[in-house]
Amino acid sequence: MKSVSSVLLRSAAGSGGVQTASVSRRESWLRRVPLLPAFIFVLLLTQIPFVLTIYYSFFSWNLLNEGSFRFAGLENYARLLTDERLRTAVLNTVVLTVAVIAISVILGLAVASLLNSEVFGKGLMRTLMIAPFLIMPTAGALVWKDTLLNPLFGLLPYLLTPFGLGRVDLVNQFPMATVVTVEVWRWTPFMMLIILAGLQSQNPEILEAARVDGANAFQSFRRITLPLVRPFIELGALLGSLFVVQTYDSIYMLTYGGPGQDTTNIPFLLYEVAFQGYNIGQASAIGVVAVIMTIIVATFALRTLFSIFQVEARR
Repeated sequence: MKSVSSVLLRSAAGSGGVQTASVSRRESWLRRVPLLPAFIFVLLLTQIPFVLTIYYSFFSWNLLNEGSFRFAGLENYARLLTDERLRTAVLNTVVLTVAVIAISVILGLAVASLLNSEVFGKGLMRTLMIAPFLIMPTAGALVWKDTLLNPLFGLLPYLLTPFGLGRVDLVNQFPMATVVTVEVWRWTPFMMLIILAGLQSQNPEILEAARVDGANAFQSFRRITLPLVRPFIELGALLGSLFVVQTYDSIYMLTYGGPGQDTTNIPFLLYEVAFQGYNIGQASAIGVVAVIMTIIVATFALRTLFSIFQVEARR
C-alpha cells in the first residue's frame, strides 16, 4: 500500500508540475501579446524590404531599359569586386568612419571629464554640448556650408581674412576634411553623453584613496578612470560607427560626393546607382553588402553592451 500511495503522490506531483509549467508558458505568451503589433510593424518595415533587396540583387534590372529584368545569379556581386567606384566608396567610408569616431571619442572624453568635475555653469555647458546632436543633419550641414564656410559671406572666411585666407573655398578644396569636421561636431555630444555616464558611475572614494596615496591627477586618470570608462568608450565608438557608416545627409548637402569621388561613400554610391542610374539589381547588391558590414559592427556593439550590463550587475 505504501508503494502504491507513493506512486500516486509522485504522479500527482508530476502532473501538478506539468500543469504549472503549461500555465507559466501560457502566461509568458500572454505577456508577449501586447508586443505583437510592434513586432509585426518592425517586420513589415524592415525585414520584408530587406528580403526583397536580396531577391532583386540576383537580377539584372535597369528601369531605363524596357524588358531588362532577367535572372543574373551572382553577376551583380561579381561586378562589385571589379568596380572601381565601389573600392573608392569603401575606402572613403572607412576613412570617414575612423576619423570621425577617433576625433569624437577624444573630444567627448575631454568634455565629459570637464563636465564631471565641479565647474561653473556645468548645467548650461551640458545643454549647449548636446545641442548639435539634436539638430537635423541636413539643417546642420546647410548651416556649416552657407553660414560658416561660404567663401563670400561665411563667418569663418571673415575671421580668416586678416590672415589672407578669407576667399578660400574650404568645402571644395578640402571636401573630406569638411565632412569629417561637420560629423565630428555632430557626434561629439553623443560620445560625451555615453562617457559621462561611465564617469558618473565611478566611486569617488577610490579617487580619494588614490589621492591620499600620492597619485596625481594624470596617474589617477590613467590607472583608475580610463580602465573604468573603457567599456563605455568602446560602446560609444561601436554605436557611433553604425551611424557614421550610413552618413548620407552631410555628404549630399556639402559636397554631393565630390569633387570627383573624393567624398562618395557606400550610401551615396547606392543613391547614385539606384536613383541616378536606375540600376536596381546593382543597387540591391550594394545594399546587401552595406547591411552585412553594418551587422558585423552591430554584433560587436551588442557584445560590448552586454559586457557592460554584466559588470554593472556584479556591483
